[in-house]
Amino acid sequence: MFVLFTDFGYRGPYVGQLHASLAQADPVVPIIDLCHQAPPMDPRGAAYLLEPFTRGLPVGAVVIAVVDPGVGTERAAWMVEADGRFFIGPDNGLMEMVVRRAETVRAWRLPTAPPEASSTFHGRDVFAPVAAAVMRGDFGGLDEIEPSERVRLDWADDTPRVLLIDDYGNAMTGIREELLSDGAIIQVGDYKLRRADTFGAMPQGSAFWFRNSSGLAELAVNGGSAASVLKLVLGSSVRLLVP
Repeated sequence: MFVLFTDFGYRGPYVGQLHASLAQADPVVPIIDLCHQAPPMDPRGAAYLLEPFTRGLPVGAVVIAVVDPGVGTERAAWMVEADGRFFIGPDNGLMEMVVRRAETVRAWRLPTAPPEASSTFHGRDVFAPVAAAVMRGDFGGLDEIEPSERVRLDWADDTPRVLLIDDYGNAMTGIREELLSDGAIIQVGDYKLRRADTFGAMPQGSAFWFRNSSGLAELAVNGGSAASVLKLVLGSSVRLLVP
């Protein structure tokens, strides 16, 4: 399967054009829209979502990952095979957590974009053709490199800030469950949120945090919007209080 992880959103033609490019190259392989609401123009924030979102994908899945504010510049692009799944996109830190948390890693440098490629849409014109070729088992034109040759970034393993707000107003953070005991408290402004396993375990209108299906701490209000009640926006900082 092809799996798409981008910051494109759905208001423009970009998701559809990416689908069309992949379908034209291989009309049989399914295309999965995993996420098109990654933190916009923020590879660092998106890196903390890409790894947990793709953790359950089957071996052989080809992920096109595009959060690429440097598109069209001299920034490098690459492909990573992490535990049997392939990730194609810019070498700007977006795949940092994928590489760190994988047991086995291989990497390839992508060639320079061809002259006919749009300088602002490498997802369609560079990454999609590579993804289609790799799905066929064709690695021609890709130079294998050591994973250590990637852009190295001194980022923490977790980030205590809001990375995604869904249509319900729930706010996903970059804090993994491994850091969170049952008694952990997440502070947002003057609010101190305790853990609940389900929405229904809390009274209507109460704010809490829960372990979401990707293994991240998420902030919510039962029957309401955490973003509104807690005055959260993308990038809002939270504080983890561990008893």
